[in-house]
Amino acid sequence: MTPSKDLKKQLRKDALARRDALDEFWRVEIALEMAETARDQIAVEPGQIVSGFWPMRSEVDVRPLMFALREKGARLCLPAILDKTTIVFRELVRGAPMVEMGFGTVGPHDEAEVLDPSLMLIPLAAFDARGHRIGYGAGYYDRAIARLADKGLTPRLIGIAFDCQEVAQVPDENHDVIISEILTESGLRRFTPQL
Repeated sequence: MTPSKDLKKQLRKDALARRDALDEFWRVEIALEMAETARDQIAVEPGQIVSGFWPMRSEVDVRPLMFALREKGARLCLPAILDKTTIVFRELVRGAPMVEMGFGTVGPHDEAEVLDPSLMLIPLAAFDARGHRIGYGAGYYDRAIARLADKGLTPRLIGIAFDCQEVAQVPDENHDVIISEILTESGLRRFTPQL
């Protein structure tokens, strides 16, 4: 591993340990508060496609947030893992079948419509004040965002995390996708992209 990859691995491990240590009941309350923040501060147009994610482990439970955006007219979708390198976003429709996606998460059945989100709620392990993020190491979101860019699409990217996941600096890598907003329990933070 390169020194950059080693450092990312350690930062990820430490940030996830801090997240895992958060009180479970506090996390539930915070998820509800974050949904209120999203309702008040994240504008969506009727029919706008928003990708969320089904929470795994100690991640922020974004389901209340997603449903707050649905109430504002958003059309929701969730990532579906196709193989070891690819995710697509399938429409989340109330009452439609859900299937296991691996990693302790679920997503819409393969009959659900594949959508291209214009707003993406992105899970992450760690982030810094420049909008650089550390994912879980598989690169699914980096590749999915690159595929959208290849189609000429530039979705609004909002990272979802707890404050304790912030680190001093994420090591830069050429393929990294920089996000300009992070929603935590402190509110919606907007970053000025820097190199």
